[in-house]
Parts: sequence; structure tokens; C-alpha cells
Amino acid sequence: MTAPGSRRLRVLLWHVHGSWTDAFVRGRHDYLVPVSRGGAPWGLGRAGRDWPSVTEVPLDRLGDAHPDVVVLQRPEELDLVAHLGAPSVYVEHNAPRPRAASSEHPLAGRGDIRVAHVTHFNDAMWDCGRAPTTVVPHGIPDPGAHYTGELAAGVSMINEPVRRRRVTGADLLGTLAGVAPVEVFGMGTEALGGRLRGLGDVPAPALHHEVARRRVYLHTARWTSLGLSLLEAMHLAMPVVVFAATEALAAVPAGAGVLSTDVSVLAKGFRELVHEPDFAVLAGKNAREHALRHFGLDAFLSAWDHLLAETAR
Repeated sequence: MTAPGSRRLRVLLWHVHGSWTDAFVRGRHDYLVPVSRGGAPWGLGRAGRDWPSVTEVPLDRLGDAHPDVVVLQRPEELDLVAHLGAPSVYVEHNAPRPRAASSEHPLAGRGDIRVAHVTHFNDAMWDCGRAPTTVVPHGIPDPGAHYTGELAAGVSMINEPVRRRRVTGADLLGTLAGVAPVEVFGMGTEALGGRLRGLGDVPAPALHHEVARRRVYLHTARWTSLGLSLLEAMHLAMPVVVFAATEALAAVPAGAGVLSTDVSVLAKGFRELVHEPDFAVLAGKNAREHALRHFGLDAFLSAWDHLLAETAR
């Protein structure tokens, strides 16, 4: 809900994380996204996305954009906007690296830019030093309860699972594939071998419909903030089997599937959900109800509305 007296802002941000940006630009403000002939990483623009609220701004003319507030997402962007004189907030999408508990955030030495973490886990684990912090949990557009579970298989959505094998838990997917077929959507999944079947990068909404035909969603990431793909699957009303790391422990409720760091427990739960469709449907309904209540778009946009207004002031 819009706060009384709050104004529409001109918000400059880079198109870095497509799914997060897709939710963010559904707010009530005017969003300015840099574009250049070079494209990514500094001028991706809309990249074909249907974002009516977004205006592309030439990268070499950011000074003409006159933003009210800048949403930073990478340390290098600090230099690119230093001449604008606009107040900034920094979104930290990632869990700390390379050390889990002692990594110093790039803004730790500054006290003039607030760091907005996407999970409470990240807020607790990053050493942000002098930088003030807040948490704005993820919220996503509801894709709808499309779950059918007609195919007795597990499914996951992962980009580059071969290169990011242990981080994404692709090796754990291989173990779970000993229980039932496991299929993976995402960039670079065609390179998967062994027991896993890679189905490539499929755009939404076709992706959501295809994922929802599989009986169980598998989320095996060892080190991530909180996968938006997991939240999408829960919104689809899918039962989930989840490796209990980082924020997933707080995001997945009892009754939505299986949550454990014991791979044998995950395999047992996967087997039960695959072979008991009625149980899978009930778990999926619990997952969707929780996702709508805790990761809905309205709450996300409302929280950002307040933070942007505060930053602009």
C-alpha cells in the first residue's frame, strides 16, 4: 500500500538479476535502466523484457537521467554513479564469499549507503562494518497454482549447474536421481550427463507450466541467498525437497515437503512424494499458502516503497 504523501520517484538501477528486477520494476515508480551497444554487464537495458515502467537510459548519458535515488547492486557501480549526486541504497543479493562468517562487505568502510539484504541470513553473516543494513525479503509475481504433477519425476531450475556444481548441489541431484528421474531447466543444463537430463533454458510462462508437470521440486543449493526458483515452485503449488542451508531453513515450512542436510532423508522424502501423488498435492498446497503469505509481491513492493522514499529524503 502506498504511504500517504509519498511521491513517485525516478529510480536508476542496472538490469543484473532478471527475476529480481522483474518483481522490483512492478512498483509505482519510474525505473531507469542503463543500456549500451556493449550490452551486459553494464548496459543490458530491458533485454527484451516487457517492462512498461522501465525507460532505457544510454550508459554514457546517465547524468541526463536525473534520478531521485540509485539502487546499486555491484561495487563497480559506485564509480559509475559518483557524479550523479543522487542518494543510493545497495542491494546485496549474495551470501558472503569467500568466507561464510568473516567476509567483509565492499561497503563496510562507509556509513553513507544502506545495504539492503535479501535475507536475514545474509544480514547476519556479512560483516558490513559501518554500513547501516536492513532486510527486504524476496517477493515475486504469482505465476499461479499450475501444479499437475502428472510426470513422476523430480525437477530443478539451475543456471550453469556444471560450472557451479557443488555450489548449486548438482552432485546431490545426481544422487537423488537414483530414486526417480530428475530433469533440470536452465542455462547450460544441456551439458549435464549421467543420471540427470538437462532441458535447456525455457522462458516463462512456458517454463512454469513445464516445471509444474513434474511431481517434486528439488532445491539442492549449498550456498545461495534464497533461490527465487524455489519460491516460484512453491507458488506453483509444488511439493519441495530442499537442502537445509542458508535462508531455505526459514523459508520452507513443515508440511511443504522435506527439509534436511541428510541426503538420505532427502532421498526418502523424494521417494515418498513421487510414489504418493495425493501426499504430494497436499504438500504443494501448504507450500503455496506459505509462499503467498511470506513472499508475495505486494509486501515486497511496499517495503521497497518505504525504503526508496527514506533513501531519497
